[in-house]
Amino acid sequence: MQADELTAWLRLALTEGVGNSSARKLLAAFGLPQSIFEQSTLALEQMVSPAQAQALRSVPPGLDKQVEVTLAWLQQEAPTGIRRQLATLGDASYPQALLNLDDPPLMLYLLGAAVFKQNVPIALIDNAPVATNNIVIEQLAKRQIDPARSLAMVGSRNPTPQGVANARQLAQALVEAGMTVVSGLALGIDGAAHEGALAGAGDLVGATVAVVGTGLDRVYPKAHRDLAHRIATAGLLVSEYPLGTPPLTANFPKRNRLIAGLAQGTLVVEAALKSGSLITARLTNEQGKDVFAVPGSIHAAQSRGCHALIKQGAKLVESAQDVLDELKGFGATLPADVASAAVAFGSNNVLLSALGFDPVGLEALQARTGLDTASLQAQLLELELDGELARLPGGLFQRQVS
Repeated sequence: MQADELTAWLRLALTEGVGNSSARKLLAAFGLPQSIFEQSTLALEQMVSPAQAQALRSVPPGLDKQVEVTLAWLQQEAPTGIRRQLATLGDASYPQALLNLDDPPLMLYLLGAAVFKQNVPIALIDNAPVATNNIVIEQLAKRQIDPARSLAMVGSRNPTPQGVANARQLAQALVEAGMTVVSGLALGIDGAAHEGALAGAGDLVGATVAVVGTGLDRVYPKAHRDLAHRIATAGLLVSEYPLGTPPLTANFPKRNRLIAGLAQGTLVVEAALKSGSLITARLTNEQGKDVFAVPGSIHAAQSRGCHALIKQGAKLVESAQDVLDELKGFGATLPADVASAAVAFGSNNVLLSALGFDPVGLEALQARTGLDTASLQAQLLELELDGELARLPGGLFQRQVS
């Protein structure tokens, strides 16, 4: 993208009071952004409000600096196989699936080894011989992400250990079946979903997409810096926000429409009743797509949002195969041991049976087992070291999937 073209797109995106919907009207009426800024105030007022028309006649403060930063980012050297892109509405690199949204972003910042399915960036290879073109196109096809073969996975930022295990195992199984996992890089379930997807990726590119609420020159939360780098090598990082955008609270609910838009459905693994994950589920439903939810303990606050979704018609998920069976036309079938991994519990240890599947305290376990404190503590430690249970805040213990 040339500097003058980039300047016009950024000017349109940064003009205060002109949102995505109004910008699309202007683009439909006048063509490329450069043409919009050549129009008279009267012509602009035929498409937008007088206040918006007046704003379009002024250059947003900081525009030159934003152009400079963006150009530098696009030209910055990246590890082999990783590309930086700025996709505008109508570009080949812009995901077709987002055009169905009420307010698709004017621009998307993309960073990673993968590309969205419908678009092979022919411009990169126009000067190459035909034989080389075919080879490059074939290579790019192996790195394409298809939203029709993608599933969003979201959930609590403060999940139970069991929720983390479920998210990892489900994501890994779905990627092994040929799907892409889309999430938001947040702490908790999002991070576990990305990790599971990467574990199932092997040498394949396109395992996972992270839609973030900051500029792509920042990683939030900082604890996920390494995870973000690994996602870039095996998938794609996506943002609608200009470079330098900090983690503003309002940005995260807004980006959820993109998480829903880039997938065939949404799976909520754990969520409280007021969780932002329920926003993604609602947006998924509004887009006419499937909503899935993993049930949990009736005593766990992190499960109440999932239970509410199931009551409202979300598909109850106990295994990855449950998801695959619902996604019509996907046609994948997992081996039984992989498909049921999220509900396959390990040892038949008496103490594990006493634990049940809800968080439980030491006194309750003593009452159930009749063990003295020393013996009980020793067995709990052994099970914890074996990964059979997790120690929770408040002196509670919970059984984990093996």
